[in-house]
Amino acid sequence: MKDKLIYTFVCTIAVFLAGCGTINTVVRGDWIAKRNLNQIETSCETIPRIYSGVSYNICLLRGKPSRLSLWIAPIPQLLFVDMALSGVLDTIALPYTIYTQTSDGDIKLK
Repeated sequence: MKDKLIYTFVCTIAVFLAGCGTINTVVRGDWIAKRNLNQIETSCETIPRIYSGVSYNICLLRGKPSRLSLWIAPIPQLLFVDMALSGVLDTIALPYTIYTQTSDGDIKLK
């Protein structure tokens, strides 16, 4: 029983992290963020690397609803929860994102 509970918890965390703005912009690579945001036709053209997870979530709000955005946040309030958690993760990743911002610049979406 304990193993099933741990397995369920790990799977749940993995599913939520797959939609996390910070994971999509810092860990997974620029092309993932570009593909996801272009799919929902967001009006954002670039995302700064510093606090990119929060910026990614704001761009999600500015896009048209699609199957992708509905999978990421089936309940709009979850997007705000993800934005708060992305803020925390972005703060932890701040030294790395400052370095990548100065060396690579913004994430270009268009």
